[in-house]
Amino acid sequence: MTTYIILINWTDQGIKNVKDSPNRLESAKAALSKMGGTLRAFYLTMGEYDMVAVSEAPDDEVAARFALTLGMGGNVRTKVVKAFPEAAYRDIIGSLG
Repeated sequence: MTTYIILINWTDQGIKNVKDSPNRLESAKAALSKMGGTLRAFYLTMGEYDMVAVSEAPDDEVAARFALTLGMGGNVRTKVVKAFPEAAYRDIIGSLG
């Protein structure tokens, strides 16, 4: 599985209904699971992003579908970053000419 870092900000609607956020998180976990992925970690953060999630998905299409599904709810905006594990990082750097 491929790892994806999801950078999340609440929309005006999402922060207005912030008390429902834990329930939305559970729904998001279930939705990703149905797509064949997993939410590995979730953090409430301070700074540029309101939340950060670490997820795994079988491919980029599933990651994109999940991000779009989250956005369709109107409560969050996301940025998805594909993450390479250390072993892949070392292979990539080692393959440079």
